[in-house]
Amino acid sequence: MKDSNLLARLEQVLDVPGAVARVRDLALQLAVRGRLVEQCPEDEPANSLLARIQRSSKGRVITIGSSGRDKARTSEDTQLFPIPDSWTWTRLGQIGDWGSGSTPPRENSELYGGGVTWIKSGELNDDPALAGSAETITELALRTGAFRKNQQGDVLLAMYGATVGKAAILAEPAVTNQAVCGCTPFEGVTNKFLFTYLLSQRANFRVSSEGGAQPNISKVKIVNYPFPLPPTAEQKRIVAKVYELMALCDRLEAQLEERDTRRAALARAALARFAEAPSPDNLEFLFHDSFTIDPTDLRKTILMLALRGRLSEQEPADEPVGLLLERAEVEKGQLMRDGVLKRVDASPGDQGENVQFELPEGWSIVPLSKICTSITDGDHLPPPKTESGVPFLVISNVRWAGLDFSDTRFVSEEYFADLEPIRKPRKGDILYTLVGSLGIPVLVDVQRPFCVQRHIGILRPSSHMSLGFLMYALKSQFFFEQSCAIATGIAQKTIPLSGLRRVQVPLPPPSPNSTAS
Repeated sequence: MKDSNLLARLEQVLDVPGAVARVRDLALQLAVRGRLVEQCPEDEPANSLLARIQRSSKGRVITIGSSGRDKARTSEDTQLFPIPDSWTWTRLGQIGDWGSGSTPPRENSELYGGGVTWIKSGELNDDPALAGSAETITELALRTGAFRKNQQGDVLLAMYGATVGKAAILAEPAVTNQAVCGCTPFEGVTNKFLFTYLLSQRANFRVSSEGGAQPNISKVKIVNYPFPLPPTAEQKRIVAKVYELMALCDRLEAQLEERDTRRAALARAALARFAEAPSPDNLEFLFHDSFTIDPTDLRKTILMLALRGRLSEQEPADEPVGLLLERAEVEKGQLMRDGVLKRVDASPGDQGENVQFELPEGWSIVPLSKICTSITDGDHLPPPKTESGVPFLVISNVRWAGLDFSDTRFVSEEYFADLEPIRKPRKGDILYTLVGSLGIPVLVDVQRPFCVQRHIGILRPSSHMSLGFLMYALKSQFFFEQSCAIATGIAQKTIPLSGLRRVQVPLPPPSPNSTAS
C-alpha cells in the first residue's frame, strides 16, 4: 500500500466529516487483525513465542485467584476477531508486567515538588513518547508510598473517569497515580505494538468501564483482557506501517486545516464584499464552489443590510417617519382613554445613542417603545397551578421555531380573567425572552388565550408598524447585542423592561398606502 495510492483514495472522501479520524481507526483495526502487512513463513510462530515468554516470565505472569491458570489459557472467550494462523490469542496479563500507582497524602508537603515524574490519567493523550508531568513527587513519597516504578519504554493505560482507554509510551522513568496502569512488556512483545493494540480497543474499554459510580476498567479487567499476539518480527512490520499511515494522516489533517482556513477567509471576504455592495453579482458569488457560506452568517449579513437600508431603493414619495411615530402616539393615547392601557411606559431616553452606522435619508433611529403601544411581561405574582385551564408558558416554551404548547402548565380561568389586558398575549403580539435564553423573539400567530411567566416580555406593536420589518429588526445582531449589553445579573442574566424599551431600532419611512404586515 503506497502513500500516493492511499492519498488519492482519501482525497475522494476528505469532505466527509471525521474522514481522517476514521482512516486512523481503520488502520488500527486492520493492524491488530493482521491485515495491514503480509505474514512471512520465516517468522517464529506466535505460539512458540508465547511458550518462551511463559517460561522466561515464570513467577511474573499475572493470575487472578485460584483459577488464574485456567483464565490465562487461550479459549473461545479470548477470540475477539479472526487473526492469521501464525498468531495466537492470549491475555494482556500474559505478555507484560502490569501495575498502578497511588497519590501521596496531600496534606504532607514533603511528598510533593521533588524530582520524580508523577503522571495522572489526564496527562495521557496517546503520546508515543510521554515525558514530564504537571506535578512531581519526592524520593520520600516514593519510599513510603505504593508505586510501580515504570521505566522508559513502558506503556501506560488510563483506567478511570473520562480518560478511560487513553494510552502513552514513557520516554523517561516515571510513576503514576492510581488511575493509571503501567506495563513492562515481556521480551518478544514490542511496546509500540502493545500501544497500537490498546488504542484500537479504546471503545471496548469504555464500554467495559460503564455501570459503576465512576467509570473504570480496573487492573483485574486489564490483565484478563484478550490480546492477539503476532510473531515478533511481524509486530515490528505492523508498527512501521501504522506509524507510516499515521504520519500520512497527520499530513492530510494539516492540508485539511489549511484548506479550511483558506475557505473561511474566502467566505469572509465574499460576505464583506456583499455587505459593502449588495449587488446581484456579489450575491451570486456567495455560492461559489470554492467555499461555503455559513447560513447563520449570511442571515446576519442580510439582516444587517436590511436595517441599514441597503437592500432596497429609497423612494421620494415615501411618507416621513415622523408621521408613523405621530400615528403611533395617537393610537397609544386612544388606548389609554379607552382603558385598554392603564399606564404609560417609562421615558425611553435619548434616541440614536447606539447607532454605529449611517442611515439613508428619511430613516430614523427610535427606541422600541416608540413603535409599540406597550412593552410589559407576565404577572409578577406566582400563579396558582391547575391540572387544566389556560396555558401558562415559560421560557422553554418560547423557541426560535415558534411557541410550543405541547408541554405547558396551566392556570385557572379566574386567574386569567383578572390579568391586565396587556399581560394577555394576543395574535400580532411579539414575545421576547428576558432571562436565561436571552433575546428570542417569537410572533404570536394563534388566537387561543394563554399567559406567560414574568421572564417573557410581551411587545404589542403599533398597528401602524410593519410586523415583518419589526420581527427582522428583533432577530438582528444589532438588536441582540444591545439587549445583551443592558442585561443585569451574574448567575442569571436578565434584560430589564426599562432597558428593553430604550433599545434602538432603525426605522424606514412607511410606503404610501402601506398597511402593517
